[in-house]
Amino acid sequence: MEIKIATDFTTAPGPRLISEGKFSGEQFRKEVLLPKVREAIAQKCFLVVNLDGTSGYGTSFLEESFGGLIREDKIDLATLDSILTLVSAEEPDLLTEIREYLEDAEKGEGQ
Repeated sequence: MEIKIATDFTTAPGPRLISEGKFSGEQFRKEVLLPKVREAIAQKCFLVVNLDGTSGYGTSFLEESFGGLIREDKIDLATLDSILTLVSAEEPDLLTEIREYLEDAEKGEGQ
């Protein structure tokens, strides 16, 4: 199972919250990422999230999208680690950044 943000959501990721503008991290998490995460958990399969092909990401978009899975949707880090694979050939540093958001959310930090 795969999500390619550029084709499945937008090439121009926006702000953190839906109330702040189009293509927000909150919208991506609620409408695209969370349903696929739940499906991957139920099917016990991997979910690959491809971050390439966009104009770039704000930290608030990424933190809300990925940290929000733990903070808002109450999915623990161990579960996400068992199903989620992040891919970015264009900006490999994004993988480390997102990992930090996940770990901070697990510790009750972030946002």
